[in-house]
Amino acid sequence: MRQNQTVPEPCRHSVSPCREALFAELRGLAQRVAAAEDLLAPYLRRVLIGRACFEDALAHLLAGKLAGADMPEERLVRLVHEALTAERGIAAAAGRDLDAATDRNPAAPDRLTPFLHFKGFHALQWHRVNHWLWHRGRVDLAAHFQSRVSETFGVDIHPAARVGAGVFIDHGTAVVVGETSVIGDDVSILQGVTLGGTGKQAGDRHPKVREGVLIGAGAHILGNIEIGAGAKIGAGSVVLQDVPPFRTAVGVPARLVGLPHLPMSGLLMDHRLPDAPA
Repeated sequence: MRQNQTVPEPCRHSVSPCREALFAELRGLAQRVAAAEDLLAPYLRRVLIGRACFEDALAHLLAGKLAGADMPEERLVRLVHEALTAERGIAAAAGRDLDAATDRNPAAPDRLTPFLHFKGFHALQWHRVNHWLWHRGRVDLAAHFQSRVSETFGVDIHPAARVGAGVFIDHGTAVVVGETSVIGDDVSILQGVTLGGTGKQAGDRHPKVREGVLIGAGAHILGNIEIGAGAKIGAGSVVLQDVPPFRTAVGVPARLVGLPHLPMSGLLMDHRLPDAPA
């Protein structure tokens, strides 16, 4: 055996074939980077090369981001493993999120880059763990990690918010998602976006963002309103009313512009305004 060669421990999770292939790809890329960059090699061995499966790598990646003197990394690894074991949909959603971050961002040459370096991806995966904690009555711990994620990544997602799979949070800085928000599958959210309420009222008070929506940088969507499937919200807009499916809303306050469009905006990442009616 070569010096510094890492033998992974057996995986404790039931791994799907698609995530097995994803992990093999990530591990192979990490080995190439470790061979080229000595400074990164110990980190890559800890979070990927020395791991046995995608779930194990994800647990070590997330734990390392928030570990500290009061919460050792080993304890956080066990906590994330507990969540991944109890709720297998977390790992499946993480795989789809990773695909989204790679496919929709030209700055990502491969899946390793967002896995290691994109804080929007990291914050979203911690939210999935927090959501699991919240719904098991561990609200104090979930609130603690929400705060730590906000401090570390600049992304503030309430643990009760419901988030689908294949979600892309680009850049991540200053993204705020309120307690009763719903984000569907294949949604793309840029930096500075708020899904918030409109006052001090309690109850169901936050936006419902359906599948395939694109939300531009600095947009604020406020109140218990619905953003229909495939819709596009222009950068800097303030949305206070429902937006129908496959429509574009821009402005302060936002208004509908152009003709309906068929493709899912969140998948295409096309921020251009649609053609105006003839």
